[in-house]
Amino acid sequence: MTMRDYANHAVTGATADSLAAFEQASHELRCYIDDPVATVDRALAASPAMTMAHVMKAWLHLLGTEPAALPVARDCLRTAARLPSNDRERGHLRAIELLLDGHWRAAARVLEDVSADHPRDALALQAGHLLDFFTGDARMLRDRIARALPAWSSDQPGYHAMLGMHAFGLEECGQYAQAEHFGRLSVQHEPRDGWGWHAVTHVMEMQGRTDEGIAWLQADTDAWSRDSFFAVHNWWHLALFRLELGHVDEALRLFDAPIHGARSGVVMDLIDATALLWRLHLRGVDVGDRWETVADGWAPVAGAGNYAFNDWHAMMAFVGSGRITAQRAVLESMQVVAATGTGDTAAFARDVGLDAALAVQAFGEARYADAVALLHPLRGNAQRFGGSHAQRDLLDLTLLEAAIRAGQPSLATALASARAAQRPRSPLNQLFLIRTSDAKRDPSRSCVA
Repeated sequence: MTMRDYANHAVTGATADSLAAFEQASHELRCYIDDPVATVDRALAASPAMTMAHVMKAWLHLLGTEPAALPVARDCLRTAARLPSNDRERGHLRAIELLLDGHWRAAARVLEDVSADHPRDALALQAGHLLDFFTGDARMLRDRIARALPAWSSDQPGYHAMLGMHAFGLEECGQYAQAEHFGRLSVQHEPRDGWGWHAVTHVMEMQGRTDEGIAWLQADTDAWSRDSFFAVHNWWHLALFRLELGHVDEALRLFDAPIHGARSGVVMDLIDATALLWRLHLRGVDVGDRWETVADGWAPVAGAGNYAFNDWHAMMAFVGSGRITAQRAVLESMQVVAATGTGDTAAFARDVGLDAALAVQAFGEARYADAVALLHPLRGNAQRFGGSHAQRDLLDLTLLEAAIRAGQPSLATALASARAAQRPRSPLNQLFLIRTSDAKRDPSRSCVA
């Protein structure tokens, strides 16, 4: 007899034990807690012929953008392709195959079709949502979930995750009031849902509600951080709020403890650690030897070339730590991918990533005019290499700081004015206005904050 999951989908090759483990892994993935890889391995131990367990294991090894995880995902795909499967499962396998070949957007479209036919397939929705994030597709971040929501109700397992993902999509589309509403509902339904906490945090970040953002995250740090593999990112957001207020010591404390205290080598954690240090670097803060351990974390994946957004951050760490050889490896890899690669992986490097990485190198070498020339054209299509508005803000911050230091006060003033118009209550934006005004009056004052 074919087993069926909580949403009444047929699950090929499942047993009662393997399905129970699969459902537990699904919950862990939706909340970003515990160890869903170990849990799905239990499902496979109970039933090696469970196609969807291989599918989930593949997604778990793809959605972290870890270069070392790609062979595991390929093995999962090969094994699952030899097993019986239904149309829904074959849709997942096709999307995995496309992503492994570097076709991120095509993979996302296949999952879009899976979700149209099976709107309660939570894994298809979550994997698709993350692919929309990695490709910078804000509209689909919102619409993918909005299309499926009518098929869900509050008594169904995973409903909280639908709310949290919908909230994040709304936020990335600038629909902040709705985003906050759905994000708060997500956390009410499941306090452990780190993505729901994250969506509300993004709203407050985008609206410059710094004190509220701090209060929101500090209200229940245990709920979103305990046994969570997404905790570092939310700690990073708390550090950004602190830095926005000029609390440099507190931002460094958060870096030294929850953000990078464990010296995590996970790429997503390294991105957050790097992005915080680069923001401090832009403000002229002496971070001591902190760049060294972050660069050590990036060293094994320097030159991997599988996702330009990661390479851009690796370049920051190598510039911050003064590692010339590692910088060269990143750039050479990106140049090869951009020139000879295929699919979206090549486009990420060609359209945005390579110039962004070159700009970081130029900034580190005090070639500020070169950094401006490289970054200025990227502002209109930066979303094409992924990340959120908050993460990509580092491009704008670097451009603005480079313009000030390059003695280009008119451009710097224009950029600062645009930031202040969007978030007039931002202390950092007000500081930029003061600095650009000073630099315009006296070019010799084009210096670090």
